[in-house]
Amino acid sequence: MKIVVGIKHVPDTESKITIGSDSRSIDEQGIKWIISPFDEYALEAALQIRDARGESEVIAVCAGRGAAQPTLRQALAVGADRAILIEDGRFEKCDGLVRAQALAAVVNAEQAELVLLGKCGVGTDETQTGPMLAELLDWPHASAVCRFEMTDAGFTAERDVEGGREIQEGRMPAVVSCEKGLNEPRYASLKGIMQAKKKPLEVKTPQDIGIEEASLAEPMLVWESLELPPSRAGGVLIEGGPEEAASKLAQLLRDEAKVI
Repeated sequence: MKIVVGIKHVPDTESKITIGSDSRSIDEQGIKWIISPFDEYALEAALQIRDARGESEVIAVCAGRGAAQPTLRQALAVGADRAILIEDGRFEKCDGLVRAQALAAVVNAEQAELVLLGKCGVGTDETQTGPMLAELLDWPHASAVCRFEMTDAGFTAERDVEGGREIQEGRMPAVVSCEKGLNEPRYASLKGIMQAKKKPLEVKTPQDIGIEEASLAEPMLVWESLELPPSRAGGVLIEGGPEEAASKLAQLLRDEAKVI
């Protein structure tokens, strides 16, 4: 059984983000790049399935620039068997459909039976690639899954909805996007880091997998500009005794915050 895991190359969520001089991208100086955290849950789920079932192969796939190779090596160090990079920097600012087309091409070429990826890639938070990929493949899809189990007939997936838990059942092959809480991602061991250097990482071009140049050159979604949210105003220190302070607080909540 082949399991494809979608990997997105993103800035560390603890990084301090500043806007670049072009006002359309971030300043990458000093930024550490990692596997998108939601994709880590997908990778861990794939490794657990492989460990439990045996005779399975986990393939990490990323569509992005050449700098994503170390991120794919992270996936190999954690336990993925091999990796594929579809190299083109324009993937990082293209629409979700183009990324889904790239993943679909790899899935078809590899004849994979299961695709796992994070519910979204941090930074863009589109949550579109998973559903679009399933539509392109004409496969069942479960989104934002917090519990996943393979059965003889297919799979059972659970997802949190407002006020309850939704249970879905589907057949294989399938596309599943993973939510926080699905599992606890493992860390790379020293042995895994050393082995990752020898594991295959194949680099392909968009043309190799049939992605048309127009899809990358003229995306349906264009980033016009980026800007940081406005700075928050400073807090207000309320002085006086308990009764006086409570009265002032109530007045501020009523007259300024207008919440009461």
